[in-house]
Amino acid sequence: MAGAALRLPDQRGYVSDRDLEQLHGAKAWRHPLNIAVVGAHPDDPETGCGGTIAKLASDGHNVTIVYLTRGEAGIKGGDPCTTARLRTAEAIRGAEILGCRAVFANQIDGNTRVDGEHVECFTRLLHSLKPDLVFSHWPHDSHCDHRNAAELTRRAWEALGHSFTLAYYEVMAGIQTYDFEPNVYVDVSGTEGRKRAAIYAHACQRPDRFYPFHVDMEKERGEEAGVARAEAFHVVRQSGLAQVIPFPAREGGCQAST
Repeated sequence: MAGAALRLPDQRGYVSDRDLEQLHGAKAWRHPLNIAVVGAHPDDPETGCGGTIAKLASDGHNVTIVYLTRGEAGIKGGDPCTTARLRTAEAIRGAEILGCRAVFANQIDGNTRVDGEHVECFTRLLHSLKPDLVFSHWPHDSHCDHRNAAELTRRAWEALGHSFTLAYYEVMAGIQTYDFEPNVYVDVSGTEGRKRAAIYAHACQRPDRFYPFHVDMEKERGEEAGVARAEAFHVVRQSGLAQVIPFPAREGGCQAST
């Protein structure tokens, strides 16, 4: 775990680690953070927080996308095995575009489980990544696989003694994600192109159907944060341990640093 997490100022937006160094007058992090991003299906992390992933990877942090499934049910009428192979290849390519790597928890799309065995397996997988920070789906998403991904992450967080900072992201607000309560915004104005390229790596999902919706989300969140485009997160508050997040938390309003 990152040993000397700094207390981060409120009312500031995140642009890069260099901004934090200027704010604190010292290097913000003594070593790169290990960051995991949990998604139920290939393309979920890319659409929900692809701009943030690209930003963190560019800053030198070690980012791993953990896909709960290989998207076996992602092509209507398609053979599940063939679909899984195709979507696995697309996921690996999308992760490469964002500057991170992809791993798979190998549950089945549409039939994910949160029983004792699957919780234990998922906890072992996350623990093997030695994460300082983990992003996952918002627990109130409409898709059962999204909710199960969120619950598996939460149970791993509990089992591992809150040893990493837990943050939730949103996808298709008002359609898949409901009642989202952001307390952190990340300016993704400079990484939108890489996010778009990573999303469009998932060609079998026909991104033209949903990418414009996420553009509108970024602009709306950007307006809230005072930047051109932003992604929003809910960082779970915890007591007793310093939070490890490479961008400032926002309480109420948010002003972007320049």
